[in-house]
Amino acid sequence: MLIAIVLGSWYYYGRQLVFRDCDVCLEMVMIPAGGFTMGSPASVPGRESDEGPQHAVTISRQFAAGQYEVTFDEWDACVREGGCGHNPDDGGRGRRPVINVTWDDTGWVSKKTGKNYRLLTEAEWEYAARAGTTSRYYWGDSDTDICRYASVNKGGKGCGTDRTSPVGSRQPNAFGLHDMSGNVWEWAEDCGKLNCVMRGGSWDGGPQGAGSAVRFELMGANRNSFIGFRVARTN
Repeated sequence: MLIAIVLGSWYYYGRQLVFRDCDVCLEMVMIPAGGFTMGSPASVPGRESDEGPQHAVTISRQFAAGQYEVTFDEWDACVREGGCGHNPDDGGRGRRPVINVTWDDTGWVSKKTGKNYRLLTEAEWEYAARAGTTSRYYWGDSDTDICRYASVNKGGKGCGTDRTSPVGSRQPNAFGLHDMSGNVWEWAEDCGKLNCVMRGGSWDGGPQGAGSAVRFELMGANRNSFIGFRVARTN
């Protein structure tokens, strides 16, 4: 059972330290430095070639990651304050993750707070998603009980819904991060000449896409109902 102990704008969620920089700012979880094996072994069913080769990665310093994907509530507050010019189409606003946002739309948090908010790198994202695990998903290798942990398309619907779920509807990983699997694909900081990387799977994709090592690339200018984002902070 996770217990929150409130200390002003900082509090403990289980064993993880959570903070926010203002009353309407995002809830951020401190992720410790450490190392992990990035990618998946060739034995994983349905594995794509870009999930390997596996290699050791060191996260040399702690960073903060959003406890949840950025929500419509948070995005709409930014629009009202003039920090965000794009008003995206929705799949149900409120605490559902903001969707139909491009890679370039994701820089508004730094403008509001003056802090160094950004997208997670691929390595940071997978490290945070795994939270110390080496299995296919952060809860294990089986997708039998996936709807306890991730909103994905299983049996024709997204674990009982045909759209995104409110953030935090599923069980968190050991770092206290919700929806690292499913709900929406999350833009990562990494981009090539044409495409940018997304991680995590989504509500309209199957369990295969929700694995911790799975990658997906699209042009950063894309807006889709299955794409959102999560932020990181390093200062």
